[in-house]
Amino acid sequence: MSAALREAGLTGSIGSVGDALDNALMESTIGLFKTEVIEHERPIWQSWRQVELATASWVHWYNTERLHSSIGDMPPTEFEDPNYALPRRHDEPVAA
Repeated sequence: MSAALREAGLTGSIGSVGDALDNALMESTIGLFKTEVIEHERPIWQSWRQVELATASWVHWYNTERLHSSIGDMPPTEFEDPNYALPRRHDEPVAA
């Protein structure tokens, strides 16, 4: 992978492995994308624009419609909505 990144003029992210800083969440999300889009739909994309649109569409669906068991079988946006409705000071983070 490092060689492919260098050939493309890119630098890989640097992180540790086997602890809370590894890419487990991202790897899980990419795995879901591969299963739910690439393997299930078997798209035949003819341009990078089509890939971009399919990816954006899946991300929107994943965040607004897909039920996540870890948050009570609701989509992330529905789970987070109450946090945005709470009154807060301007120096506080949006969600704690």
